[in-house]
Amino acid sequence: MEKHEGPGAPAVRIDDPWYDALASGWGEPADAEAPDGEGAHGAVGPGDVPRQQRVRSAADIYLEVQRSAAFQEVRGRYRRFVIPAVLAFLLWYLAYVVAATAAPGLMALPVVGVINVAMLAGLGQFLSTFLLTWAYARHARLRRDRAALELRWDTQEMTRGMQR
Repeated sequence: MEKHEGPGAPAVRIDDPWYDALASGWGEPADAEAPDGEGAHGAVGPGDVPRQQRVRSAADIYLEVQRSAAFQEVRGRYRRFVIPAVLAFLLWYLAYVVAATAAPGLMALPVVGVINVAMLAGLGQFLSTFLLTWAYARHARLRRDRAALELRWDTQEMTRGMQR
């Protein structure tokens, strides 16, 4: 969209549905409206609808779900697994890199034949990646998937009811 200035420039309409559409309603509490029916800033605008006639928007539904105890539990379970797993994996990776650069003599020690400590640690990186992926998938399946699916179903039902 081009910006036109001057006397012949078209004005932006206040009731334009695309004007600030993404920001409207996000982060504002559902009861941010004044008791006398005025908007959140104390003025009645062209798009203001009395509270009785308002239909819950998708943003309201998603904010309600996000604030729910079930959603917070799913997020908590996710964080309780992912944060320690990421930290452990990064420490393991950094230990491998630091050992490879700071202690080349240690990494060059032969273990069996031509296989040395560096090769075993490098293969251990691959093994730990696969083990972490397996552990994450198992944790998600056993501890989060069912609750997340129920939340998704409830959210879809709420948004479906909004469209009726």
